[in-house]
Amino acid sequence: MTLADETITALAAELAEAHRTRRVIPRITSRYPEATVEDSYAIQGVWRDARLAAGSRLVGRKIGLTSRAMQAATGITEPDYGVMFEDTLWENGAVIPADAYSNVRIEVELAFVLAAPLEGPHCSVFDVLRATEYVTPALEILNSHIELQGRTIVDTIADNAAYGGIVLGGRPVRPDDVDLRWISALLYRNEAIEETGVAAGVLNHPATGVAWLANKLHQHDTRLEAGEIILAGSFTRPVWVCAGDSVLCDYGPMGTITCRFL
Repeated sequence: MTLADETITALAAELAEAHRTRRVIPRITSRYPEATVEDSYAIQGVWRDARLAAGSRLVGRKIGLTSRAMQAATGITEPDYGVMFEDTLWENGAVIPADAYSNVRIEVELAFVLAAPLEGPHCSVFDVLRATEYVTPALEILNSHIELQGRTIVDTIADNAAYGGIVLGGRPVRPDDVDLRWISALLYRNEAIEETGVAAGVLNHPATGVAWLANKLHQHDTRLEAGEIILAGSFTRPVWVCAGDSVLCDYGPMGTITCRFL
């Protein structure tokens, strides 16, 4: 890491205040161009630990930047990750306050719900499938507290990988009942189709990102626990939404997810 501990703590507090007040702060990398990916995970960790100390309950993790196109656009060679707290979960059909978020976008994903712990350093796709109780359709709400213009991967990771919330719905399946690579989805905003995608767009298999995360967390002496929800990464581009928009995502045989922003 290149940033001093007090700088990391101050930036985590700044992001926490931005979350509380629903505002956007200047890019970290514009103020600290020397900041590294390790610094950004340290900032995220301080923010996470403060939330836990205040009584929030961690329910899972999100994985981002899992498509080759997004990795090429950001100049990185691996995904990123953030944490999900209980108060960020929304049910199918939810009415969601748009002003609870900044720079709101929607992504189409699959969520893995674990029946057993997953631990690196050699976790594979097959280990993920064995440890998974079920896989279910999910929409991720992206939420950015850092200005978007010129934003880098360091800014995104520090901002909890731009995670805002998750809407769960559709029909869950056991991982051995379907070829997860071929799950597809149609994303509509206000009844107009915006995006389509196939889950193989996530690193050729959506479980690949979950295995990567288990191995990454092993480097920090932690693991994924039974019961955690793991958002495996988007297989569409993010779609902008604002107050008044309705969203429907059709996963075919796996059902639909709907939500509305007010």
